[in-house]
Amino acid sequence: MELSIDTSTDWGGLALSRQGELLAEIIWKPGQNHTVELYPNITKLLETASADLQTVTAIFVAIGPGSFNGLRAGISAAKGLSFELNVPLKGIGTLAIEAYPFAFTSLPICPLHDAGRGEVAAALYKFNNEWQCLIEEHITTIDKLPAEIMETTVFCGELSETSLISLRLVMGEKAIIPSPEARQRKPSMLAALGWQRLQSDGPDNLASLQPIYLRQPPITQRKKKY
Repeated sequence: MELSIDTSTDWGGLALSRQGELLAEIIWKPGQNHTVELYPNITKLLETASADLQTVTAIFVAIGPGSFNGLRAGISAAKGLSFELNVPLKGIGTLAIEAYPFAFTSLPICPLHDAGRGEVAAALYKFNNEWQCLIEEHITTIDKLPAEIMETTVFCGELSETSLISLRLVMGEKAIIPSPEARQRKPSMLAALGWQRLQSDGPDNLASLQPIYLRQPPITQRKKKY
């Protein structure tokens, strides 16, 4: 049984799976309280599934981009549990997790996160017999997207209403934007991707696994850093 941990943004998610198949999941909105709320929710998840922590055989964790404090809480917890239980750990990019539910479309998929300063975190994925990353995670602006994306594309991720309006304006009919409910990041997708990557690439090294920060966080100012 695998435990998936996602504390990338103001939304948190946990899942239990067996070979990537979902058994139970929890999604909640801790804001900046990931450190306080993470372990109680792990306990709640295990109780929901009538499971015990000692039965966990692998840990999957979202590694960003996202909130500096959130990522630090989730990755630290994942490393600690991996070490304590002596089980493999696999990190998966947050934008890939958000894109994966739309792999069935066979269209390019562009997850976006508001990153402050009028910028967004973006990447581009597509399923073509296998899951492919066409453009890696980077910082850009919505106005620059038409130069990067030339065909009809599914856009997903956490965006403000202002950003969604701008996206529709600049991309026009090339933008397919699912409903907010469909765009909600799900720990079940982390579980599925984590299992696939663990089988294909093996576990990550606990010492070397690091968050994806597209912008180095200043020592002070602003809670959300990309």
